[in-house]
Amino acid sequence: MLITGATDGLGRALARAADDAGATVLVHGRSEERIAATLEELSDRARPYRADLASLAEVKRLADEVLAAEDRLDVLVNNAGIGTNVPGGGSRQESADGFELRFAVNYLAGYALTHRLLDLLKRSAPSRIVNVSSAGQAPIDFDDVMLERSYDGVQAYCQSKLAQILFTFDLADDGVTAAALHPATYMPTKIVPSPISTIADGVDATMRLLTAPPDEVGGRYFNVLRESRADGQAYDADARRRLRELSEQLTA
Repeated sequence: MLITGATDGLGRALARAADDAGATVLVHGRSEERIAATLEELSDRARPYRADLASLAEVKRLADEVLAAEDRLDVLVNNAGIGTNVPGGGSRQESADGFELRFAVNYLAGYALTHRLLDLLKRSAPSRIVNVSSAGQAPIDFDDVMLERSYDGVQAYCQSKLAQILFTFDLADDGVTAAALHPATYMPTKIVPSPISTIADGVDATMRLLTAPPDEVGGRYFNVLRESRADGQAYDADARRRLRELSEQLTA
C-alpha cells in the first residue's frame, strides 16, 4: 500500500492502521527526517519513498522508483495535500512547474502518480485507489484553472478537491476500483486551525474504502462513512473530458 503524505496527520495514522492490519506500507513523505520518524512507528515491512509533490519531475521519479522496487501494488492512497491557507497565507503560489500550487499538489500530482502506476495496479488486481478529497468543493473554471485572474485560497483548495472526484469517476469508468472521500470534518492536522473530528474518524472512514467489497465503493464519493453526492460538475461528462485533456497536457 502506497500512501502519499504518510508522515503527518491522517496519512501517518492510516499508515499505522494499515501496518497493524498486516499491510506492507510504502511511506511517502517530503522530508527524510519525517519519513524516518514514521518508519520507527511501523513494522520492518514498511519502506520509505521521498518526493516533493510540487514537482512533476519528482512525482514521476517517485513512481519510477516504486515500479523498479515493487512487484505489486494493491492500494494507492492519494492523501497528500495543501489546505486553504497553508503555506504562504492566502497568497497565490506556484509549483515547480509553474502551476497554481494547490491544483498541482492536491490534484495534478495524484493524477500523474496514479497514471504512471496504473499498469502495476491493474496487474495486482483486485487493487484499489482511494483519493482523499473533501466536502469543500467548487466547480473548476476552465477559463482560469490556475486562478491567475482572480485568486482565492478557498477556491483553489475546493476546486482541486473536486478535480480529485472527477478523476475518481474517470478511473472507475476505466475499470479500476476507485473511490473518493471526505474522511472527516476538520481533523486535527497541520492544515486545520480548529479541529472538530478526530484523526481516528478519518482513519475509520478511509480504511472502510480499502476493505469494503469493490461493488460497494467503486466509482463513488463518500462523506465520511456515507455515500454522498459531490458537486454537480463531477457528473458532467464534458467537464470530466475537459479536465482529463488538460491533465494529460500538463503532465505530458
